[in-house]
Amino acid sequence: MASISSSPRSVEEIFKDYSARRVGILRALTDDVDEFYNLCDPEKENLCLYGHPNETWEVNLPAEEVPPELPEPALGINFARDGMNRRDWLSLVAVHSDCWLLSVAFYFGARLNRNERKRLFSLINDVPTVFEVVTERKPIKDKPSADSGSRSRGSSIKRSSDGQVKSTPKLEDESYLEDDEEHGETLCGSCGGNYSADEFWIGCDICEKWYHGKCVKITPAKAESIKQYKCPSCTLKRSRQ
Repeated sequence: MASISSSPRSVEEIFKDYSARRVGILRALTDDVDEFYNLCDPEKENLCLYGHPNETWEVNLPAEEVPPELPEPALGINFARDGMNRRDWLSLVAVHSDCWLLSVAFYFGARLNRNERKRLFSLINDVPTVFEVVTERKPIKDKPSADSGSRSRGSSIKRSSDGQVKSTPKLEDESYLEDDEEHGETLCGSCGGNYSADEFWIGCDICEKWYHGKCVKITPAKAESIKQYKCPSCTLKRSRQ
């Protein structure tokens, strides 16, 4: 491991160190995965996966010195190996490895000023995480939209029962908002016009119909302060009861 006297100092040096350690860990979890898997024998003691600044990797016991020279990786990754699906286990190790890589980078970056820390995080954030590479996932923002990209830029607001704002026309929200899967074919409950990503829309929490903001005289700013939106029709029904 790098000694304190030779540890990276600048943002560029720290990122170079981060990148090299990341390459080593990725090699263990992809190209050398069978070797890595076999080294993580659950019968052995607490084992850790280390990535080194020379782009190599190592499965070893945690450092003996207390406190250790660098933040320690997750201990005992080998114990869970045979109790999980292999792919799930590798994904778990990948997540812990991402945490360790960040902790080492910002351990070296403890003396950086605010702007330098921000720049370091930006550099790190521009590369896929170990988890994303190992699981072959891409960031959600890179997903193509279902209808040539228009819905991913939508500005509609839909509120959940707890009052939280959800931008439902965005593709990333569709996985857990099943009632909005057909949003592209939604008609305004007031004027009957088709949905357009260029216009502000708001959904009624009572009848779940959608409306042009301009049709119900609701602006995006006003919507932010509404905990539960009731459309004019539902408001009228309630007043009659």
